[in-house]
Amino acid sequence: MVGILDYIWLVPAFPLLGVILNGAIALFAERPLLLKEAKAEAHEAAHGGSHGTSAADPHGASHGDASHGHHEAPAYRKLVGFIGPAVVAAAFVVALLAVLELAARPAHDRLFIRVLFPWIQAGGLSTNVAFQLDPLSSVMILVVTGVGFLIHVYSVGYMAHEKAVARYFVYLNLFTFAMLTLVLADNFLLMFVGWEGVGLCSYLLIGYWYEKKSASDAGKKAFIVNRIGDFGFMLGAFLIFWTFGSLNYTEVFARIPGLKASGLLTEEIATVITLLLFLGATGKSAQIPLYVWLPDAMEGPTPVSALIHAATMVTAGVYMVARSNALYLLAPTSMLVVAIVGALTAIFSATIGITQNDIKRVLAYSTVSQLGYMFLACGVGAFTAGIFHLMTHAFFKALLFLGSGSVIHALAGEQDMRNMGGLRKYLPITFTTMFIATLAIAGIPGLSGFFSKDEILWQAYSSPYGHVALWAVGTVAAGVTAFYMFRLVFMTFFGDSRMNPQVEKHVHESPYAMTVPLMVLAVLAVVGGWVGVPPVLGEYLGGIPNSFEHWLAPVFGHAAAGAAAAAEGGAHHSAALEFALMGGSVAVALCGIALAYYLYRVHPNKPAEIAAKVPGIYDVVLNKYYIDEIYDAAVVNRIVNGSVWLWQAFDAAFLDGIVNGIAAIVRGAGDGVRRAQTGVVGSYAFSLLLGAVLIVGYLFIK
Repeated sequence: MVGILDYIWLVPAFPLLGVILNGAIALFAERPLLLKEAKAEAHEAAHGGSHGTSAADPHGASHGDASHGHHEAPAYRKLVGFIGPAVVAAAFVVALLAVLELAARPAHDRLFIRVLFPWIQAGGLSTNVAFQLDPLSSVMILVVTGVGFLIHVYSVGYMAHEKAVARYFVYLNLFTFAMLTLVLADNFLLMFVGWEGVGLCSYLLIGYWYEKKSASDAGKKAFIVNRIGDFGFMLGAFLIFWTFGSLNYTEVFARIPGLKASGLLTEEIATVITLLLFLGATGKSAQIPLYVWLPDAMEGPTPVSALIHAATMVTAGVYMVARSNALYLLAPTSMLVVAIVGALTAIFSATIGITQNDIKRVLAYSTVSQLGYMFLACGVGAFTAGIFHLMTHAFFKALLFLGSGSVIHALAGEQDMRNMGGLRKYLPITFTTMFIATLAIAGIPGLSGFFSKDEILWQAYSSPYGHVALWAVGTVAAGVTAFYMFRLVFMTFFGDSRMNPQVEKHVHESPYAMTVPLMVLAVLAVVGGWVGVPPVLGEYLGGIPNSFEHWLAPVFGHAAAGAAAAAEGGAHHSAALEFALMGGSVAVALCGIALAYYLYRVHPNKPAEIAAKVPGIYDVVLNKYYIDEIYDAAVVNRIVNGSVWLWQAFDAAFLDGIVNGIAAIVRGAGDGVRRAQTGVVGSYAFSLLLGAVLIVGYLFIK
């Protein structure tokens, strides 16, 4: 019997259809029009016109994060604005129906694989293009298509005056397709195709305004940094095939017990595999040491930031580690490395967020920090908690980025919070929704972030893979998060206006295409966490089950069983202790909020006074601990200088020397022979006679 599960391939196929349709529009309708406009602007500028695009703003009035121009929209724009979100909405509907059909099955039978066609058959390698739907991939496709659809709808309003809107939606649809391929793949090789796809799309979207140098540089930085991590992923995949003889998830994980019993799969091999995979995750999910690309990704349009940070690319590394949980449980050293890197990233990037003044950059470092929490969860064996936080974070972080885009849209491109203030009366919907998201990320009880973050902190403390130090770092990071997020809210929406008077006169709430997605995400930020109420709190609230944990049990059940076995005979933690730690983390968050209120509402001049007292520390944090400068000095500049030396010494001097030397020899020989060509007939006759005598003489002597 054919069910909707057999059509699971439509989930990535619909966004791919959007790529084809909008791509055709971009190629045959938009591009000729833009070229025509560019020629007209160049002609006008050449004849002294004053309305051409300036060098300072290569995007002119079409810059989505700047003041918007007013020109008559071509007819194709409405079609593009319909196709882009519609294909993602269709993917979401198919995904939802497929997940509902999967949920109707018994828990042990919630695995469906749809083979589309054989892909690579070479030697012992047999790989298909096949999509796998199980509880883990179902969560991911609902997040990617659901949140992605809202971002696409928001983009219609936000990019309304952008000239190359068809190209924008081609990239956005392609991004969605690549991420869906990644999370639905049934093998590591197809996952890598999606993995590389989101990397390519991040380059295209971050550098969307490619005429702006900072944007093109940021795109290249993201692409190159991720290549480092991707190299680790490839090596890990090679070692998986060498060890297991397959790259298919079901085959790899099923062979673990037998290979472990035979001694062919040792802890050392598992450690190498998982560390290589984690290197890939540190690049894609922006963890220490490969996090440096993500803050610069703010150069792209704001909806792109929301898509990258909330629903697609940066969650890929977390998903990959969670998908490979059976391998990580074989490598306690790797688990420890993942937990430590996650915890350090969480606190490190959170401290940077304290001093940033660009509203999007604050949120960027917040994303890096929250991803650290997800890896902390995976590192202590709480894979369910990590995926739970991935889902709730998608809700409130997409809302925060889209809300910041609404602010930027209202302020004609202004992103510096020092030039804001008092915006809540102008942007009531944006303020209310962003305030809800800020409460959620701060971990206020009842909101989605509270349930997922506190579950991670509890597991960091109580898990046999955890440690009190990991819990302490995570708790402090939670307090810092609450501080810098409310700092953002107070600087943006409260206090006296610091806006440019000319800008302030035109400030207004965003259109419905932008505010409706904000409201939907605000609802999800409130209720999204109630599907994963911790058992100790669920019992207290009248027996609310942890539905999210039960749903993912077929994927992570063995991980929970392994943790329980490891904890057997160890300390058993009481419900009172869990409540105490829960209350402690909430208290720390409230202290962070109170400190932000004191510094930015009660005494708004105090932060400047503190910065003046400790200028050295302030400058270090403001400049992001000079990590980019250190990388430039230690790595980038050395590679550049080495490349220049190779060019000058080997390419220019040696290789060019050989080629040019041969050319000089031929040229010299030709120059000598050329002199025999005198143009005098008598000389040619004498040469012929001499040649004839020499030939006859040679024949006579012979």
